[in-house]
Amino acid sequence: MARTNECERKTKETDVKISLNIDGSGKSIVASGNGFFDHSLSLFTKHGLFDLELKCLGDIEVDFHHSAEDIGITLGTAFKNALGNKKGIIRYGVSFVPMDETLVRVVLDLSGRCNLVYEENLRDRIVNNFEVDLVFDFMKGFCDSLGLTLHIDILRSRNSHHAIEAIFKALGRAMREAVSIDERAKNEIPSTKGVL
Repeated sequence: MARTNECERKTKETDVKISLNIDGSGKSIVASGNGFFDHSLSLFTKHGLFDLELKCLGDIEVDFHHSAEDIGITLGTAFKNALGNKKGIIRYGVSFVPMDETLVRVVLDLSGRCNLVYEENLRDRIVNNFEVDLVFDFMKGFCDSLGLTLHIDILRSRNSHHAIEAIFKALGRAMREAVSIDERAKNEIPSTKGVL
């Protein structure tokens, strides 16, 4: 059964359309309204081996905040819908990704419970015209709509560009692990509760 979803979120601030294939090959067509964020999402899909088509029309003349947050909400919803009851998935994912001087760790649990632990003190607050604070806003929307527990740790970094790239690569790789089907699980839900 294909693990795919098409999802849309339309507000007075944004219009987001997403087509997602969890079991893809890493192809992406992304138009978020911000070049660096497009690049970041493309890294996520490439390293997660997800296929993603994303288009966002947002009020970027005001700020990119609304777009980043609503893209996170819509992408999380698409994953949640595509995963269904989560039978047979590995559930947990861990990834360490180096990017030159940077090292990032991402650990996550598709638990059905929303929790984001992410603090950073990156020196450069803007990469191109992307505000570094918006990584948190995207991740918060993603976690809340998916029901994801996510820990992101920048273990070391000098360059904000490298740190954000490493975060999105690590998120892709950790999500790829977590959504993978565990052949030994015999199509069971990976929880003693019987539900995720």
